[in-house]
Amino acid sequence: MTYTPASLDALRLAGDELADATVATLFERGEVGKFNTLMRHVSTAGSPLPDGLPEVAREYLHLTSAPPDWVDWGEMEKARLFFIDNNVHISTALSFASMPACYVVPHVAKLLSASHALKYPSKRMAETGQFTVYLMQPGAFEAGSRFIPAAQKVRLLHAAIRHHLAREGEWEAEGLGTPICQEDMIGGQMLFSLLVLDSLHRLNIHMSVDGAEAYFYAWRVVGAMLGVDQAHAPADLDSARQFLDLYLTRHMGPSPEGAHLTRQLIDLYEEVVPGTFFDPIVSALIRHLVGDTCGDWLEVPRTGWDTVVKAVPALLGALETIEDRSPFGAWALDRLGHLTTVFELSSLTRGRVMHYTIPEHLKKEYGVATSTVPRTRRWTPPASADAG
Repeated sequence: MTYTPASLDALRLAGDELADATVATLFERGEVGKFNTLMRHVSTAGSPLPDGLPEVAREYLHLTSAPPDWVDWGEMEKARLFFIDNNVHISTALSFASMPACYVVPHVAKLLSASHALKYPSKRMAETGQFTVYLMQPGAFEAGSRFIPAAQKVRLLHAAIRHHLAREGEWEAEGLGTPICQEDMIGGQMLFSLLVLDSLHRLNIHMSVDGAEAYFYAWRVVGAMLGVDQAHAPADLDSARQFLDLYLTRHMGPSPEGAHLTRQLIDLYEEVVPGTFFDPIVSALIRHLVGDTCGDWLEVPRTGWDTVVKAVPALLGALETIEDRSPFGAWALDRLGHLTTVFELSSLTRGRVMHYTIPEHLKKEYGVATSTVPRTRRWTPPASADAG
């Protein structure tokens, strides 16, 4: 598939018809609060839906209760094993590359600011981490899993934000298109898949071609379940590169909201890192992964650790070599990665399960009215279209 500015302009006009209609009906009938209260008791796939659930919500949950029929379960298992092998690195990439990249798109930063909870700045990172862990659990799409209900609720959350912004006239639809439009949803899918793989490569993490492609495939499945129109989403890593390059070139730049959200992110992880000596490594790692231009736009502080962080890929590459050559080393590093990820997630969530709900109002503060996979053929990122 070939992407052009005109084709992406068309995607800016489209939202998510099913979720948008469901949310509009819930608000029209005054049933949002009731829906949120009842859905707190629905956290696993296959659970009986509670009595009294609005009929429009019941129909939506029925229609979205299963993954797409085109899912290749062999690829999904490869993705799960890839995640086990690289979980701590993936968490690092999500935290210090994917999220800042969202913030460097001004209209996305404004949307995230509108729905952020300032009193609990780790909320979005906790939700993202929890969502990814749910996705990569064995049986993520089977009865008893937590992933499908989480995906259903996140999809409605996005629809609710579109509903509020359109209703209150706080969104420049003529210039920006539909809030959380198809272009932005696909862009988000690329930031959480291809950009993560780019970041792992930049950190000198050894990845097989099969593993990288499977991880990207898993996020294609996620995108479909979150309302991304698969007729327009990249189907492979080469088209993903083309889309992401064009998307970022079209939109990225500085904004007060992006700088504010980045400051929150840095403060959050400085709290997680023990002591204060290593605090500057958070800013340094963000700069290393997103580059100095984006780092300056996001007002990421420059520190003496900026040079030190450049040695991280060499260290990680040495550890990866140990993992490649030693079964015991692989086991020990995978176990350490698992424990690190668990610690990070528990720190972000404060030990709580994150609940995804439809916001009845948006924030006034922002002007919005109420591996077992063999490492054969090591993966390298697809080249940019203008790389020659």
